[in-house]
Amino acid sequence: MRSQYHDGRTPRGGTAPSAAPHGATLLSDPLLNKGTAFTAHEREVLGLRGLLPPRVTTIEEQAAAVLANCAAQPDDLARYVLLNTVRDQNETLYYRVLLDHLEELLPIVYTPTVGTACRQFGRIYPQARGLYLTPEDRGQVATLLAHWPYPDVRVIVVTDGERILGLGDLGANGMGIPPGKLALYVAAGGIAPAQVLPVCLDTGTEREELLRDPYYLGTRRRRLRGEAYDALVDEFVAAASARFPKVLIQFEDFAGPNALRLLARYRDQVCCFNDDVQGTGAVVLAVLLAAERRTGRTLTDERIVIAGAGGAGLGIAASIAAAMGDGATAREHLWLVDSRGLVVCSEEPRNRHKQVFARPGTRVSLVEVVQTAEPTVLIGVSTCGALFTPTILSHLAAEPLVLPLSNPTPQAECTPEAVQRPTGGRALVATGSPFPGTSQCNNMYIFPGLGLGLLAAGAPCVTDGMFLAAARTLAALTPADDLDQGLLLPPLGDIRRISRGVAQAVAQEADFAGPIEQWQPVYLPH
Repeated sequence: MRSQYHDGRTPRGGTAPSAAPHGATLLSDPLLNKGTAFTAHEREVLGLRGLLPPRVTTIEEQAAAVLANCAAQPDDLARYVLLNTVRDQNETLYYRVLLDHLEELLPIVYTPTVGTACRQFGRIYPQARGLYLTPEDRGQVATLLAHWPYPDVRVIVVTDGERILGLGDLGANGMGIPPGKLALYVAAGGIAPAQVLPVCLDTGTEREELLRDPYYLGTRRRRLRGEAYDALVDEFVAAASARFPKVLIQFEDFAGPNALRLLARYRDQVCCFNDDVQGTGAVVLAVLLAAERRTGRTLTDERIVIAGAGGAGLGIAASIAAAMGDGATAREHLWLVDSRGLVVCSEEPRNRHKQVFARPGTRVSLVEVVQTAEPTVLIGVSTCGALFTPTILSHLAAEPLVLPLSNPTPQAECTPEAVQRPTGGRALVATGSPFPGTSQCNNMYIFPGLGLGLLAAGAPCVTDGMFLAAARTLAALTPADDLDQGLLLPPLGDIRRISRGVAQAVAQEADFAGPIEQWQPVYLPH
């Protein structure tokens, strides 16, 4: 019998293996296993009779059991572990549950629960998923990539674990992030599960407690730096591009300096992007553009203060500048604040990326910046919980837009509730972590559709124009009724439709003329 997904397509890039999995081997393959949903006929011809309970169940019944088990768990980390167990056994069932209950389960399979899972990674280590590359693997990276059993990989999410969410350096524990991101490529973008690959570049950690932790599964060394680090990344990018010539590489949770440097190094060489920089910038720009329909202000009417000048803050600033079409104009409307205060021109440039948005004058604190600028938009990507105090919030302009984007939740600069009293209840709010009744400014609105559009178009690289097209498309998809209620992004329950719209815009920017559906059938977990 031909080895297939539940929707009839074969795994491993569309080519059925010469010897289709059979019996217990079939049950151990999460891409092919249907568990108790195998029919009596399938059990007979596939050698499964006697290996499963006798009752045949539907995928709807299986999904109901998963949800009941989730509800019975004591906390979200236990739910995260349970869902990963389902994924390790039966990916079709996992994605059926995730798609049918996305808004409910997203905080469990990704932020904020994934942050807790990363901190506990060695204690809850799941079934092996993805590839780990260390400095000892130099010269053999291509060989290790060849160990991956699926040759038609289209999306790789790679991290070195140095800046995981707002939690900092988690080393190899950061491997909790790439599978979560790739689950969203499948659920939201329809990329087939056999076409995604998580990768961890385990180059060490500076976190003392991890180096001493008996459950830590990474290499116990200080972080690799300099030429040796660059050589490992170079070898990985070259080997991945050679092994998987149609692949899109997403850099994820690299520390600010490396994130920006690696993006500049590879963006014109291979099809790649950095989600923390460019994805965050695009979704924030979409929020600002959508807010125009509510406030009546245009982008060039805004006075924008960005608290946090790492990769995310600089990505947001760059996206706003691209939308304004003029870097000089953008600098007139932007105040970039780092841990030492306002970024200014008079200082010796320690970071050339920051200096692009430096303002004249001297260093002043965030409070002083807000008191002087009276911003219409206040954005937080600082990872400093409760940074936006009532004093700061009380100096915002009328009907301000407040975006406390740091996550997980304890790192948020403020809560939606904390915004309302100092602003007289007039503020529009979108957050990085999930809060009830508030739009979540989640990169998931951008990267699955971006990836689908890039792959459909066969784009050789990712351009700023593609992110601008994605942001404008997303902004236009927010329903007017939702804007009237203060919601700045469309419902996450519509993510498949949203991703398709973003994908079409990105593909058109890449000169792909046909509909997305001409590329390949979107993965549907029937």
